[in-house]
Amino acid sequence: MAFVASADPTMRFAELVQGPEDELPLDKASFLIAAHAYPDLDVAVEMDLLDELAEHCPDRSLEGWRRYLFEDLGFTGNVADYYDPDNSFLNQVVRRKVGLPITLSVLGQVVGERLGVSLAGVGLPGHFLLRHDPRNGPPAFVDPFGGGRLLDREGCIERFRVVNGADAAFVDSYLDPIGPRAILSRMLANLRAIYAARGDTDSLAWVFALRLAIPGTPAIERRELARVLGSAGQFAEAAEVLESLAGALPAMEDALEAEAVALRARLN
Repeated sequence: MAFVASADPTMRFAELVQGPEDELPLDKASFLIAAHAYPDLDVAVEMDLLDELAEHCPDRSLEGWRRYLFEDLGFTGNVADYYDPDNSFLNQVVRRKVGLPITLSVLGQVVGERLGVSLAGVGLPGHFLLRHDPRNGPPAFVDPFGGGRLLDREGCIERFRVVNGADAAFVDSYLDPIGPRAILSRMLANLRAIYAARGDTDSLAWVFALRLAIPGTPAIERRELARVLGSAGQFAEAAEVLESLAGALPAMEDALEAEAVALRARLN
């Protein structure tokens, strides 16, 4: 049965990320993030668009995939307006052909999956990449933000130091593949930073709600969510979040309960 995201994208996202990670559909979960900014978004329609995109690829090899997406169709990084929230929404990346390193990588990964090209996300600090592991030989890396440029290990280190500084220490584990939960968490972290800089408390509230649905997210983030809710005047809801957190963090129980009392006092 087709699922329309506007029915309840928060609940559906939580169901997906809390299930077995090896069964977590990265494309669908990414569209459910976008559904919070685009309430009329229909996930089934968006998934069909990805199917159609893949169907038109004339060469189902790694090089054919790379050439099709990044040369023929021109997907690339949005250097003109990097902090536009639309760069983080997969539906908009598909339509505009620009995005952040991570959302362009998600696009490449899920299209590659449809073509039988195995790709994994690489959480290089400051610049997300894709990794392809051939049966023989060293892994190949792709920089979707850089127009699909192919990189070897040395090229990845160079890219890392461009972003993090010439003296930044590189760790080989930076090039290890990461799973869909980590990818989704990082996508939401980008949105958290963007909306915090804009003072958009309404959007921050749903970003925190989605991050907290992902297993492994630190419980202390609930305190940030409570503060966002309080800033939006939702004092009772914020107090409930803090009271729940107090039970999970005994070492901070007194401080959290004091914050909750202060918030409830503002209801009067």
